[in-house]
Amino acid sequence: MLSTLLVLCAVFVGLLVLLALIVSLSARPATVARSSATGRTEPWVAQAGRPHPDAWAPLNTTTTSELPAAR
Repeated sequence: MLSTLLVLCAVFVGLLVLLALIVSLSARPATVARSSATGRTEPWVAQAGRPHPDAWAPLNTTTTSELPAAR
């Protein structure tokens, strides 16, 4: 009886440690303040002054650095 209880507690503690390890490894990296002197822009950051694309709007005729749509 006591050995069964010890095994169950050990399994429970092991699962908690595994959960803590998964959560710590999947956490977002810390944000680092970067200087704007590098001139790099991250691709996932919204570009200022550019409206959100509208799926129902006609195709934009202005030149962009984006790839053209495949047809």
